[in-house]
Amino acid sequence: MNARLVRYADLIPCRTAFLDTKTPGSTEKENFTIIGKGVSESPEQVVHIAEPHGFNIGAARQPLGCVNSQHSHETAEVFIIHSGKWRLIFGPNREDGSLEIGPGDVASVPTRMFRGFEKVDEGTGFLFTVLGEDDPGQVTWAPAVFEAAADFGLKLAKGGRLIDTSSGSAQLKDVEMEGVLTESQLAELQTPPAEKLAECVVLAGDIVANPTSPLAAVGVEEAGIIVPCATRDGFAAGPIKGWWPQDFNLRQLTLQTGAYVPTHARAEAEVLMVQEGTIEISWADGGLIMGAGDTLTVPIGLSHAFRNTASVPAKVFVVRGTVDPALPVFDSKPV
Repeated sequence: MNARLVRYADLIPCRTAFLDTKTPGSTEKENFTIIGKGVSESPEQVVHIAEPHGFNIGAARQPLGCVNSQHSHETAEVFIIHSGKWRLIFGPNREDGSLEIGPGDVASVPTRMFRGFEKVDEGTGFLFTVLGEDDPGQVTWAPAVFEAAADFGLKLAKGGRLIDTSSGSAQLKDVEMEGVLTESQLAELQTPPAEKLAECVVLAGDIVANPTSPLAAVGVEEAGIIVPCATRDGFAAGPIKGWWPQDFNLRQLTLQTGAYVPTHARAEAEVLMVQEGTIEISWADGGLIMGAGDTLTVPIGLSHAFRNTASVPAKVFVVRGTVDPALPVFDSKPV
């Protein structure tokens, strides 16, 4: 189980992950690949847990003013804000509006549209990302990103491999390079209207617990955030349903001081990301305590329990690896 736990303090960042690594305004960002192969373009990117889950978990850490440049994805990209205030910016040239989100807010950005993001308040902020599918493909960059990167010697080979030519030692012979999108290709990556994008965001203060969740108990709430369709474990579709494939559910589990979820097993992948507070996870022959920023992937079928032994509430984002999670199977015996 310790091998399935990635503590915030143990995260290994990559500062050369993408094409915009050397572009002014983007040099201080740190990218993390926590679960799955991710979309990094750099061989220096550390993958903390390589096991396929049907989705990928990543993260970014950035100071005030630091930018992730305009790009598009072929699979779902979900932003879960852990700390700091962030601005999502839409359109290939940042021309299609923006959205500001902060701690506890969630935004699921549709596929095949340009988005970038920047940290907009003082200090360093951290956000989690969820990318759809085992292989989320590669990033599609806006033309301006290629132009800016070229000024600093960065090129992108076919397949998404970053090549740094600034030292003069890079060998480009027989390397097929990624080309800049044509006007017709750009036209296919349109930003949806603002009213449609509003369907893709849930603010922390608007998260509503589901009283019929099988985990609900005194001091325990589970809320649906990304629920593409009605589920076997008692969740109605929404509030984020998406008109593009989102092959997972995102929930928020809240435990008050002393609250307890009895031992149970799940039939799908379950990844926990602690937003605030601490939570104890226990199983037949062990247990561990997670703190804010920690990530744990629970083995499918493992009987486990949750408890909050701290004096403040614990809030945990949970990714369930299917659009239709099954009911948990509770043990008949106590932990």
